[in-house]
Amino acid sequence: MTKAEIVAEIAQKTGMEKINVQEIVESFMSIVKDSMKRGNNVYLRGFGSFIIKRRAEKTGRNISKNTTILIPAHNIPSFKPSKAFVEDIKNNVK
Repeated sequence: MTKAEIVAEIAQKTGMEKINVQEIVESFMSIVKDSMKRGNNVYLRGFGSFIIKRRAEKTGRNISKNTTILIPAHNIPSFKPSKAFVEDIKNNVK
């Protein structure tokens, strides 16, 4: 499902104009991203959590040059679904 499809479905269910729904959806995504940039996790009860995971420094390999490289420690965004979300998907995916 794409962002456009999400906007269209929300607009249909709520009766709002697509342009207004699109602004709301984009604002939501922007708020989540800005919060995570500041180092804060975002928790949506019953849905899941947008969390920041810390990856440790590690050694990798450049196969084409046959050399080792050092990959520095870094943060990555991650989504962890709630238990209710996981159970709903387990029991209802066709």
